Amino acid sequence: MDNHEINWSDMAFGSKKPLKSLKAIFIAPSRQMSQARFVQIIKKYLPLGNIVVAISKENYIFGYDNQPQFKTLDKSVIENVITKVNSSTSVHKITILNCSQKDILDIYNSAKFKSVLLVNGSWQYSFHLRPEYYCLVNNNIPFEYISPFADEAEAISYDKSIGLIDNKINQNLVVSEAEALSVAIAARRDSFDTSFQTGVALAEKVKDGYKIIKTYYNKTVPYRTFAWHYGAQREKHCAMPGDLTYYDTVHAEILMAIDGKNLDDKTLFIELLPCPNCARMLCETGISEIVYSLDHSDGYAVKLLEKAGKTVRRHVITNDILDMETE
Repeated sequence: MDNHEINWSDMAFGSKKPLKSLKAIFIAPSRQMSQARFVQIIKKYLPLGNIVVAISKENYIFGYDNQPQFKTLDKSVIENVITKVNSSTSVHKITILNCSQKDILDIYNSAKFKSVLLVNGSWQYSFHLRPEYYCLVNNNIPFEYISPFADEAEAISYDKSIGLIDNKINQNLVVSEAEALSVAIAARRDSFDTSFQTGVALAEKVKDGYKIIKTYYNKTVPYRTFAWHYGAQREKHCAMPGDLTYYDTVHAEILMAIDGKNLDDKTLFIELLPCPNCARMLCETGISEIVYSLDHSDGYAVKLLEKAGKTVRRHVITNDILDMETE
């Protein structure tokens, strides 16, 4: 393995020849995948050229710390496969590149890869809105989105294996407005939607604060790994964030509304002000109060919900409270 493993830190400020000379197909820093899936990728792309596999020094995809669905690829999963390939008669070889996710722009600008394979679920927000997208386009480097799963059965099995992170709610505990909002924000960590994670908390107002009834998160359907296996619609169509025409996810507010809970005179806590579609839906519910932290759509929802008789209040949550709730 030593002959086929290099560290970006060793060449970041020196010659990039060890990487450039490979003229390789590059598998960008990836979320976890099975050995079976890695073998599929190798069988398809190794006949086309050398392969460089980036192994992230971070344990999670940036922006998703401590979220089990976003663990990065463990080198131990693929080492045996790489050893077998590199000891075979194959003309092309596989090289591991140990690097940080923050190095990727420098790597793209330096290495001039033959092409780049992007494993779905391995970046925060839609890829076509990220600087890496423009870097690849400007450098005329072809790229392709690929599934992290060997087949649909593996994708569904993986979804079922990941439990909910923040589903334990003490319904007898009275919390402050800031604490209720932080509970809503923490609930987003159960989402597999890389375009934006959103959580909500349905609460009942009591004398000294609020009691949390249940939390929800924006959920990719028909199963949470669907967009990772088949590709996100927004990325396929280079759609803008506000365009719900190409979207794979049901918003958390809608899941709350169809859950069957009594919404009369309840409070909805949500980090991001509801989108126009959800705002119109909420107008037709018994929700009496909406507390949010981040603005959206030029305040459209605020005007609409207030006209519908709802109390809408913005509460900018502090990082201290958020960090406490999400550690």
